[in-house]
Amino acid sequence: MVDPDLPATFWPVFTRLGEAQLLLPLLVAAAAWLAWHRGGVRPALAWLAGTTLAALLTTGTKLAFIGHGLGWAALDFTGISGHAMFAAAVLPLLLRVVAAPQGRRGHAAWLAAGLALAAAVALSRVMVSAHSWSEVLAGLVLGAAVSAAALRTGPLPALRPLPGWPVALLALALLGVAGAPPSRTHDWVTRLALAQAGRSLPFQRADLHRPSGLPAAGPDGRLRHGAPAVVGPSLQPH
Repeated sequence: MVDPDLPATFWPVFTRLGEAQLLLPLLVAAAAWLAWHRGGVRPALAWLAGTTLAALLTTGTKLAFIGHGLGWAALDFTGISGHAMFAAAVLPLLLRVVAAPQGRRGHAAWLAAGLALAAAVALSRVMVSAHSWSEVLAGLVLGAAVSAAALRTGPLPALRPLPGWPVALLALALLGVAGAPPSRTHDWVTRLALAQAGRSLPFQRADLHRPSGLPAAGPDGRLRHGAPAVVGPSLQPH
């Protein structure tokens, strides 16, 4: 019998696989291992540089909306999903490097598995009401472009498989999901956006859909610039 509460408990835990605090250390370690092999420096640097640029672009879209209200109402877009972007930028190549498969079919299989896992992370962001479909698709496409760009620098070197790495990677992922402290990246981005824009209140998703020209009011009825006009639950950008 299927547990009816499974979706409510599974997605909030699973979505943590896309957190930067978990994926960035794995990215650095895998890129270092890749660069250690002859012919691996260029793809490793492209992987790191591409992920950095994608992270800056993702952060820029969040700053634009949180601080200035710049979004796309028709697509319910308030910023690129960082979880989806990091998952698609890191997981495909991470599994390819760690598993060190032999042959083109093995390479493609692990890359596809990483992309499928990234897609599941993107789906989880919608399921936990953190992002809209347009935001997770943007993150997924951007991250996948990073992985593809790294692969286009040339064929990856023949990596020597390390015994126990897949098991260690799985254990690290489980420990990170279960024991890592709550991610604070959205709080930091919000503070940066408010400081940069000189505001005291962040723009929220409800502001994106508020009819033009209508004032925003708080629950106490007092007008306040940038506060949502619709009081109630709303998706929050992460």
